[in-house]
Amino acid sequence: MPRRPKILLVDDDRDLLEVLRLVLEGHEYAVVTEAEPARVLEVVERERPDVIVLDVMMPEATEGFHIVWHLRRRPEAYFQDVPIIILSAIHQKTALRFYPDSGDGTYTAGEFLPVQGFVDKPVEPGKLLEEIQRVLAVARAH
Repeated sequence: MPRRPKILLVDDDRDLLEVLRLVLEGHEYAVVTEAEPARVLEVVERERPDVIVLDVMMPEATEGFHIVWHLRRRPEAYFQDVPIIILSAIHQKTALRFYPDSGDGTYTAGEFLPVQGFVDKPVEPGKLLEEIQRVLAVARAH
């Protein structure tokens, strides 16, 4: 039997995590959840999920952006390539950039957030499932 894709759900809303966990497990995904932004990098290191679904706005502000930045700076290919889907109330058409006007030595001015997908909040489970399937298919094709 093939291994079920592992999804890491990250959001400070524990009720939302539980609902999404149930939905994804009902569609044969293995699911790991994390509500504490400070533990996300450790969980990614330990679990090596196939997809990370990540909230942007958490208790301290925009931790989701910082998590992406820290993951993508890691030199191992896994951290460069793991698909990340952003959950946000920020409309998905917004040009999310790390440094709109100047670079930091890693990211250049105007560089887009290095993620593979966006799902608007409030989350519609069907749209999240579609986005997970899409990014998994793209990742498998590479």
